[in-house]
Amino acid sequence: MTNSSDDSDKPATGIPALVQKVMKLKPVRVFQHYAANGGPLMAAGMSYQALFAVFAALWAGFSIAGLVLASNRQLLEELITIIGSAVPGLIGEGGAVDADALLNTPALSWSGAIALVGLVFTALGWLASARDAIRRIFSVGPDTTFFLLLKLKDAGLAIGFGIVLVVSAGISIGSTTLIGLAFDLIGVDNTSVFALVVARIVGLLIAFALDTLVLLVFYRVLTGIKIPFRRVISGALIGAAALGILKALGGLLLGGASNNPLIASFAVIAGLLIFFNLICQVILIVAAWISVGVADVGLDVRGLSPEQLDAEAQLKQAEARVVIAAAERARLEDELREARGLRRRGLSRKLRAAVREESRLKDETPAPH
Repeated sequence: MTNSSDDSDKPATGIPALVQKVMKLKPVRVFQHYAANGGPLMAAGMSYQALFAVFAALWAGFSIAGLVLASNRQLLEELITIIGSAVPGLIGEGGAVDADALLNTPALSWSGAIALVGLVFTALGWLASARDAIRRIFSVGPDTTFFLLLKLKDAGLAIGFGIVLVVSAGISIGSTTLIGLAFDLIGVDNTSVFALVVARIVGLLIAFALDTLVLLVFYRVLTGIKIPFRRVISGALIGAAALGILKALGGLLLGGASNNPLIASFAVIAGLLIFFNLICQVILIVAAWISVGVADVGLDVRGLSPEQLDAEAQLKQAEARVVIAAAERARLEDELREARGLRRRGLSRKLRAAVREESRLKDETPAPH
């Protein structure tokens, strides 16, 4: 018995030690946390909703934009470019939506009004699903805010995202103009490789900043979880980088879908579903990254009151006492099976007492809320 216990106390070596080290790595723990909380399933549901939401948002958004930005066609075209780069295969040649059709969308037509109603039910529904999914990743219960206030909050965020897209389009146009003026001053050809590379880098930086802002709003504002800014900004930066890589590879995803003869007739839709699924998985995996990081430093982001925290601590203590009592009862059962004579009688008395104690502790343990 002593030798076996000594062997179990020895630190693992070789492959077991390597496995232990790997399992302690943060990326591994993040994916375990993501999977344990149903991340893949929630991402699948979110991506399905996103497919419908994006079409309604495009039609309704450009119906409104056609009225507000009718005199600035360059801004509308840049807005289409930004959306097209954000969701490869959505707009443009071979995409799901024709760019000219968007530019010529009648301002606030009947079809636009119908799409606007669809946008309210789909986009807001997607935001609500995203909020619930992220809160579940953080092991936080559903938001108990009055549902009408939540819908107003979601509507405000949807409008805010649209405004941010328009502003980013304006910034993109302004930066392109400024870069052109700067190149003219120093005598650099605007069509040179250097000029094109600089313009591309500026465009990537604008997209990266936009993605970071959107993720930051998702994790702090949409969810209503009080996450320390330093923790959430690091996760948002990682997520923005991952989204940038996905956008760069988006063309490959659509190409792979179109090359499959089984889905050739709806390759664009299939490609968009795959792309949205990956985007939603990134959002939830980054949420898991932030959640694990917050837990590692001992922070509680659930917003519980002192009374709730105290009740939770008491529940954990009661559950721990039950576990200890169960282990003691199991130990006595093992010893009783091997005991003989008077020792067996004494162990029987101890076992009966242990069973009563375990039962008493279970009865005294409050039910979790």
